[in-house]
Amino acid sequence: MKKTKESTLAVDIAGIKLKNPVMTASGTFGYGSEFMPYTDLEKLGGIVVKGLSLKPRQGNPSPRIVETPCGMLNAIGLQNVGVEAFISEKLPKLKGVDTAVVANIFGETIDEYMEVAKRLDASDGVSGIEINISCPNVKKGGIVFGTDPGEAAKVVGAVKKSTRLPVITKLSPNVTDIKLMAKAVEDAGTDAVSLINTITGMVVDIEKRRPVLATSTGGLSGPAIRPIAVRMVWQVSQAVRVPVIGMGGIMTAKDALEFIIAGASAVQVGTANFVDPNIAVKVAEGIAEYVERHGTTVKELVGSLTTG
Repeated sequence: MKKTKESTLAVDIAGIKLKNPVMTASGTFGYGSEFMPYTDLEKLGGIVVKGLSLKPRQGNPSPRIVETPCGMLNAIGLQNVGVEAFISEKLPKLKGVDTAVVANIFGETIDEYMEVAKRLDASDGVSGIEINISCPNVKKGGIVFGTDPGEAAKVVGAVKKSTRLPVITKLSPNVTDIKLMAKAVEDAGTDAVSLINTITGMVVDIEKRRPVLATSTGGLSGPAIRPIAVRMVWQVSQAVRVPVIGMGGIMTAKDALEFIIAGASAVQVGTANFVDPNIAVKVAEGIAEYVERHGTTVKELVGSLTTG
């Protein structure tokens, strides 16, 4: 069968059909509609919206973002409108856009995760759910779901029972063994994994001798973390059977292709959206040029890395 542009780029992530492997990362692309004046959403493989909680959240006090060499540190605090406002006010604006929409969700208890998932399951226009497990479990003394395999598995199992939609689990890099976490959520039933979330960091104001961020620490993202992210994607892709979505400092098609060759079936572009709101489309176009030049497909490239 002759390879068409569509067939060379299309990927399927646990039933979520993407026309190309480039998605936008949660927290960097609003609720999608905000970027309509600046980019063509239909040229994206998928849109992952800002993290949604059961009730609206104001987030952390300012300052909550600071630029660093080759990246940025943020402590936004997961500010969002809440799942009900998203369903009634934000999601309808994406109606008619021929691009998969994935809802990122989080909670401070397992019951909150379940309830958000249930409400999204009953809505129209959402293709999948991405679970942010980099949150503290308030009922367990603040232990972060994403750093404890047992707690992570409980969240995934609960969300899977609450929705018929494909479930992606977003893994934290702030762990000793990323493969252990990936296996735990795979065994709990996740349909795919995405990684990496931000790396905990700090920036100090040397004149005030105080942290720049009001919360002292924040999440580091951007090109500085890309080699770490590629390494973790490579490790996880060898440890699990479910599809892997890679992210972390992708600025160009070359960056994205590193993740794909290392084992990612799709990628997410995050911090780069703040630099150029059309960057994800440019990354997708660059991947299209690469596969045409090499006479291959994205599916054939996934995990094609040769070592040794």
